[in-house]
Amino acid sequence: MEIDLLINPELVRKILTKFIASEITRVGYSRAVVNLSGGIDSAVSFALAAEALGPQNVLAIRLPYKTSSADSLSHAQMLIDQFGCPSVTIPITDMVDALIVREPGMAEIRKGNIMARARMVVAYDQSEAFKGLVVGTGNKTEILLGYTTLYGDSACAFNPIGDLYKSQVRQLARSLNIPEPIIAKPPSADLWSGQTDEGELGFTYAEVDKLLFLLVDQRYRPEECVEAGFDEKFVRQVFERIRKNQFKRVLPPIAKLSSRTVGYDFLYLRDWGT
Repeated sequence: MEIDLLINPELVRKILTKFIASEITRVGYSRAVVNLSGGIDSAVSFALAAEALGPQNVLAIRLPYKTSSADSLSHAQMLIDQFGCPSVTIPITDMVDALIVREPGMAEIRKGNIMARARMVVAYDQSEAFKGLVVGTGNKTEILLGYTTLYGDSACAFNPIGDLYKSQVRQLARSLNIPEPIIAKPPSADLWSGQTDEGELGFTYAEVDKLLFLLVDQRYRPEECVEAGFDEKFVRQVFERIRKNQFKRVLPPIAKLSSRTVGYDFLYLRDWGT
C-alpha cells in the first residue's frame, strides 16, 4: 500500500511562520527562545522562528552535558552562524550531577529525564531574561509515541512542528536550507553516549510515520493496518504506545466541582481580550 506523506514545504513554511508570529504577538511578546540541540527538529523550529520574528529576536540556547556529542555543539553553532541569532551556552553538568550523585546506580532513563528537565529549567529562566516565549521542538511522531519527557523537552509556550511527522520535518528542513549534516545524522536526544532515537524505539521513523498516518490521520483500526501490509506485532506495539501515553498529550485533569471548570467549561478566552 502506497502511503503519501509528502507536504508542500513552501506552503507549510508560510503557515508556520505566521503561526509563530501570531502566537508571540497576541500575548504581548516579540521574542522567542529555542533550545538548540543540533538536531533537525530544533533546527527547523529555530529557523522558522528566525524567519517569523527576525534573527535578532530569537535566542538560541546550547545546553551541553558532559557526555553530549561534540557534534551537538558544533551543529548548533553552525545554525547560529547561519541565521545570525544571539546565543548563550550554559552547561548543565553540575546541576544534573548534583542529583545523579545521590544514586550512583541510577538507570540511564532517569538520568536522561533529569537532563531534559534541567534543560527546560534553563530555557524558562532564559525566557524571562530575554523576554521571549519558549518555542517547542517536538514532532508529531514523538508526541504520538510519548517519546518525550513530560515537563522536559515537551514543555513550551507553543509548538510549530507538532503536527508534522519526522519524515515531513525532513522535507521542511531542506526548504529552510538547514545544513545537510544536521538533516542526515541519526536522530538522537543525546542523553547518553551512543543513544539514538531509532535504536531506543526499536523501529525507524520511516516505518512508524506511515503506520501512524493510517492509525491517526486515516482512523484505521489495527487490523486494517495489518491488512494494509504492516506486521501485526509492530502495529500492536505502536497502538499501545499511543494509548498509554495519552496522559502526556493533555493538561492534568482537574476534579470538577463548579459550573465553569478550567479545561472543561472554561475553554475560550474570547471574553477576556484575546
